Amino acid sequence: MGDQTLFVKLSLMFSKVKAYLGIVSLQFGYAGMYIITMVSLKHGMNHYVLVVYRHAVATLVIAPFALVLERKVRPKMTLSTFLKIMVLGFLEPVFDQNLYYVGLKYTSATFASATVNVLPAITFIMAIIFRLEKINIKKIPSQAKVIGTLITVTGAMVMTLYKGPIIDFIHTRGISHHESSSDPTAGQNWATGTLMLLGGCFGWSGFFILQSFTLKQYPAELSLTALICFMGTVQGAAVALVMERDKAAWAIGFDSRILAAAYSGIVCSGIAYYVQSLVIKERGPVFVTAFSPLCMIITAALGSFILAEKLHLGSILGAAVIVVGLYSVVWGKSKEARSSASQAPTDEKAGGSHELPVASSTKPSIVHNNNMEEDGGMLKIRVSEASSMIE
Repeated sequence: MGDQTLFVKLSLMFSKVKAYLGIVSLQFGYAGMYIITMVSLKHGMNHYVLVVYRHAVATLVIAPFALVLERKVRPKMTLSTFLKIMVLGFLEPVFDQNLYYVGLKYTSATFASATVNVLPAITFIMAIIFRLEKINIKKIPSQAKVIGTLITVTGAMVMTLYKGPIIDFIHTRGISHHESSSDPTAGQNWATGTLMLLGGCFGWSGFFILQSFTLKQYPAELSLTALICFMGTVQGAAVALVMERDKAAWAIGFDSRILAAAYSGIVCSGIAYYVQSLVIKERGPVFVTAFSPLCMIITAALGSFILAEKLHLGSILGAAVIVVGLYSVVWGKSKEARSSASQAPTDEKAGGSHELPVASSTKPSIVHNNNMEEDGGMLKIRVSEASSMIE
């Protein structure tokens, strides 16, 4: 009996924290992708080709699980759902990732992960536009979300417009792998890379919003993930064939290039799309994007040790501002969630009171007379399982 009670408690605890565990685990996966992808791009990997290989690997890994595990629950494909999946396959796999890889190549892994911190603010604004988030400006939680969004956008502008001096750490002294002070085009490339990264964030936010709508029509997470990866492979291949005419760019060997394609495909496309689908259904698209600063911290630590990257003052200041704004949004959402949870029992009691079999406020309504006895003209009503008496 004690073991069963412990198991029930552990199950309840896991159900409460599983969304947090899933999203936090993804941040570690994304941090590893930033480092591995940066190394492969520096070794000559074409980003258009990387997008194709990445989603081809994800499709091959996820599709068998989807076919077996969801064969009985997979809904029928409609034209509306198919068109949504096509757009999803373009927004994140093609549009966002190609812009992201260009921005990553022009800046650094640490800066790219820091720029992604603006993603929750963009997603929040889009969620308001598409009525996935509600705002009551008279309440403090809503004010916190709006102010936090403005602060996050300000931090992104600081990172974009102000580069600042290099902040040297112990493991970043010397020549950086991604930048040289003697390169006259470094500043221009940095600004271009920043704009590319921000553009990718808009595409990624749109992906989360559309994914939340698609899941309502097609609630088979594994099948949806496999279809998105497949459409991303097809559309990415079409873009790559137009943009990259050199056949040698498609060659791949057992080096950092195949590692980048396999790791990013399995972890950051296949597993990530699936976990995001589950969390979006439970917590919404804004919650999925709320843990980006953790990825930035992990990537900064790995980047300084592995890639000897240099951090600029503007990146640090902008990232700090973004973190403040981000957690203002998260605080507002947590307060709203608690308020909704506290109101739910009250609503249930109010709804249940309408079902009481009371016909009049002065005379009781007697439904049956199995437990009724008559004694001297007086009725004695026995209610054996009643919890209260209505007068």
